[in-house]
Amino acid sequence: MAYGTIEINTEHGVAVLWLNRPEVRNAFNETMIAELAAAFAELDADPAVRAVVLAGRGKVFCAGADLNWMKRMGEMDFEENRKDALAFGAMLKRLHTLKKPTIARVHGAAFAGGMGLVAACDIAAADSETEFAVSEVRLGLTPATISPYVIAAMGGRAAGRYFLTAERFSAAEAYRMGFIQEIAQPDELDATVNAILGEIVQGAPGAHAVTKELIRAVAGRPLTAELMADMAARIATARASGEGKEGVRSFLEKRQPAWLKAAKQAARAKKKK
Repeated sequence: MAYGTIEINTEHGVAVLWLNRPEVRNAFNETMIAELAAAFAELDADPAVRAVVLAGRGKVFCAGADLNWMKRMGEMDFEENRKDALAFGAMLKRLHTLKKPTIARVHGAAFAGGMGLVAACDIAAADSETEFAVSEVRLGLTPATISPYVIAAMGGRAAGRYFLTAERFSAAEAYRMGFIQEIAQPDELDATVNAILGEIVQGAPGAHAVTKELIRAVAGRPLTAELMADMAARIATARASGEGKEGVRSFLEKRQPAWLKAAKQAARAKKKK
């Protein structure tokens, strides 16, 4: 599918999805939201894609909402705004529930909805010069749509401060509170992301999918008998699966599992084309 506001490059089983509106600091509008939702669905369905990196062209990752788009929203009624917000929320959920591991490669700035994109990814790495802000209250708005993801990523106490003050904070502060998991010098950011990808591709694709589902199912739940039964059923299913049996066999036989061999064969076949 051809896209106008984003760009996708796929190599060695990794899809890098670039926000590609550098002239407006990768601010999103209704077109970008729709294209992101479509792209996430496309990448989720592609068995050749093992992981997805979300990145931004130009000087910043994402400055939030496009001003012209915000102006149009301000002229619409409640129902039109509700539908627009639902579309943005659905796009974030699509990213959050992607079966493949996702990494946000953050540089320059991630403001407002841009922070929602970062928080909806599984892992976030930022360069040391990046600034963050949840700026909605300074516009008379509230960060409602991104709040489930950002609060889960930074914690309720930190969200209480940064949602209400709308102040900018540094990559070091984002790292301290756990909003990002890796911080790197600007010229080392790609190497940092590649190192994470190198670890990710060692895992099995099916195991990644069910583990992401597991995290969503367990997070925030009390340790009840129902939860313990659910977890026992999940590990039993994994042990009985083809991937699970192959993984254990390959470990005991001290060889590479089949999914790594398949990935290498696919890479070699692509080079020959």
